[in-house]
Amino acid sequence: MKLIGQYDSPFVRRVAVALQIYGIVYDHVPWSTFGDGDLVARHNPLKRVPALVLDDGEVLIESGAILDYLDERVGPDRALLPLSGAARRAALRRIALMTGAADKAVSFFYAKLFSAALAPDFVSRCEGQIRTALAAIDRECGARVGDWWHGATPGHDDIAVACVARFIREAYPDLFDPEALPALSSHCARAEALSVFSAVEQTFTPPKG
Repeated sequence: MKLIGQYDSPFVRRVAVALQIYGIVYDHVPWSTFGDGDLVARHNPLKRVPALVLDDGEVLIESGAILDYLDERVGPDRALLPLSGAARRAALRRIALMTGAADKAVSFFYAKLFSAALAPDFVSRCEGQIRTALAAIDRECGARVGDWWHGATPGHDDIAVACVARFIREAYPDLFDPEALPALSSHCARAEALSVFSAVEQTFTPPKG
């Protein structure tokens, strides 16, 4: 099994953390969507990561779909999402909120990278969307009982929150104010202290246009 993509991508990293928790052995192929775009395209025509190449050659793309496969592989008792009901819907909502913020942050970053100038209204809207997503998840972290939503160990929502928050903090330090996001900052510190996170970390390196 091969995981394609660099760990500074929150989407790649959330898959890698799950693989660490599940104890599934894989080879890491740290291709960049910029520098190695043609190689990535052999596995995903969109030139996006992550891609997970299974031992039989099948290729899975998109982090949510990859995690769905991994959950199925390890079985319902070990899956990192509640099986059904309100708890599952809440977890999926948190994941959607944070991966949506990551999508916005990535597209906004590329817009700034390749554009000579951006309309102020567009900049304000993008920054506002990122800030409000972070504020919303900070409130959910603050309202939680216990260290994680999933139970004694991080679930997919816990992982997504930590991975996306780190990416935004490094890519947009002016949009991530730890003092304004105390519960989220505490969540991230707790996650990053775990070996399953530290084993798959990489500081964000901006691509050059």
